[in-house]
Amino acid sequence: MATTGLPRWPWTNAEAEALPAAERLAIDAARAWARAARTGTPALPAIRHLLATEDAGDAAEPLDRLLRALAQSPLTVGCPLCPRLVGEEPALLLALACAQRGPRREALACLLRRMTPWDAYAATAAAIELGCAFRRAGLRFADPWNDTNGTMQ
Repeated sequence: MATTGLPRWPWTNAEAEALPAAERLAIDAARAWARAARTGTPALPAIRHLLATEDAGDAAEPLDRLLRALAQSPLTVGCPLCPRLVGEEPALLLALACAQRGPRREALACLLRRMTPWDAYAATAAAIELGCAFRRAGLRFADPWNDTNGTMQ
């Protein structure tokens, strides 16, 4: 699947508060991770506590690996209070949804836009593991191509 030339990326300019539960948790955790990285504090404990609130604590390590891989090049993630998705957040949600829902080659394609093939394969493995941890916690990412609830603007 080509990820360039899409008519619009799912979740582009979406309001953070309007996201479904899985997407909101992933964005909140990514923003907490980025904040910890910016301030020089350990990111893993911060996201582990946040994810544990939804019984998804097992997702902390794969999310940390995924975000570390993405941060090898400049990574734009919003602050915890940003009202809308910014930077790479929509692409991150798309990769996570594809990794969890099955079309993993599409998840890989999303990640290949930002990193080398070797790093993208490793990041895809982390995204799949994160998706499995979310699923075990009862959190399913929305189908990014079937916007039935109007949250993907």
